[in-house]
Amino acid sequence: MKVIGVTGGVGAGKSTVLNYIETVCRCRIVFSDNVANDIKLKGMPCYEPIVELLSKDVLGEDGEIDKTKMAKMIFSDKNLLEKVNDILHPAVNRFIHEQIELERNRNELDYLFIEAALLIENGYGKIVDEMWYIYADEDVRRQRLKASRGYTDEKISDIFKGQLSDEKFREHADFVIDNSGDEESMHHQIDLKLGEI
Repeated sequence: MKVIGVTGGVGAGKSTVLNYIETVCRCRIVFSDNVANDIKLKGMPCYEPIVELLSKDVLGEDGEIDKTKMAKMIFSDKNLLEKVNDILHPAVNRFIHEQIELERNRNELDYLFIEAALLIENGYGKIVDEMWYIYADEDVRRQRLKASRGYTDEKISDIFKGQLSDEKFREHADFVIDNSGDEESMHHQIDLKLGEI
């Protein structure tokens, strides 16, 4: 089983690429954002530490951590944001390591794809067999973010500033998928790549 890290800037279309990959090979895809959400649920490893840090004010009526409340608390306070990340990132990494071991032992898949915006920053280059970078040019990403999330240009520019540059992504990538064009072109690039492996 090959472990492949998939990364790229916001709006590059990572989910679209992975949805296609899922239909053409024996694989499992771990989305790190989903993992980060799951490990904050009641009874999961990050629930207590986050409630302790942010107080019960972060909880919704159902007793679960309320994402909107949490976002409000941490994005206005850099110190709190760092502390929350110090709780979440190691736990996400642990979970992903466990899934890699689990799937290796099961030996039923050809690929395990790990998707995360911060794969490079979190040192996944040492863990995965290959790093794939989903690229889309800035204008295309802007259009997508406006259409799908209703973001303003200002918000998009702020997000872009906080992410790695195209050069940095390419420096760490073993394979680049250009997802600026139509889906057919993206499918073709993936089919060729999977045919090689």
